[in-house]
Amino acid sequence: MFGIGSTELLVILVVALIVIGPSKLPDLMKTLGKGMAEFRRMSSDVKSTLEAEVDRAEREQKQAEAQKQLRPENGPAAQPAAAKDAASGKEAPTA
Repeated sequence: MFGIGSTELLVILVVALIVIGPSKLPDLMKTLGKGMAEFRRMSSDVKSTLEAEVDRAEREQKQAEAQKQLRPENGPAAQPAAAKDAASGKEAPTA
C-alpha cells in the first residue's frame, strides 16, 4: 500500500492519534475510508469507460477496413458504364 511498511503505518497512526485526539480519530478514519472507496469507484468507472471507447474505436476501424476490402476503389464497380458496354460487346446508346 503506497510502499509504506507496517512500522511506518504505526508511526503515522500514533502521530495522528496525538495530533487529532482519540475522540475525532474514528470519524476521520471513517471519512478517509469513504473517500478512498469513492476514489476507487471513480477510477474503475473511468477505466471501464476508456476501455469501452478503445473497443468501440477498434470495432469501427475493423469495420471500415472490411468495407474497404469489399468495395475496392479500382474494382469493377468503379468502371464507367461505356467501358462495361464495350467490354461486353454491346454498343453504347446514342442520343
